[in-house]
Amino acid sequence: MRMKYMKRRGLKLFVVAALLPVISSGMLAQGKVNPTPKASQALSAKDVATVGELTQIVRAFLADVPTGDRQVFNAFFADDVIYTRATGVTVDKSEILNNIGIRGATDPQATYEADGFTVHPYQDTAVVNFRLVMHTVVDGKPQTVYFRNTGTFLKRNSKWQVIAWQATRVPDATGTKP
Repeated sequence: MRMKYMKRRGLKLFVVAALLPVISSGMLAQGKVNPTPKASQALSAKDVATVGELTQIVRAFLADVPTGDRQVFNAFFADDVIYTRATGVTVDKSEILNNIGIRGATDPQATYEADGFTVHPYQDTAVVNFRLVMHTVVDGKPQTVYFRNTGTFLKRNSKWQVIAWQATRVPDATGTKP
């Protein structure tokens, strides 16, 4: 009888030991630690709030870009930002601020919209991807230019700021190449 009990107890310990890594990885996949959540995974209420907050931050920034207000850019980009322009050139925050007012960096005739947002929140970090649609006038003719942007935001001192940004120019909706 005691041998039967020991065998069952040993089997239970073996099963628990064997399943512990599986259980642990399942908990990681729930978004606590895992940096690559699955698309089918449900977001927590905090993550849903983060998605909404970051989408709003990006939209507000894009609405303010044409003003050329340095404070708008200063608040959006962290001091240690790495920005890769659509041309492949990498710049830092001081160069971003120095370029305000130069055509292409800020254009008072331009308006910006964003659609197709994907936001992956990871506690105090989040990756945001969206399509940027820029409407402007070139040589008196209206022009629409499309970009795919990916930004990494970090929440420091209760404030979200961009620490990395990548802009890629893409063909417009009709397939016309830039």
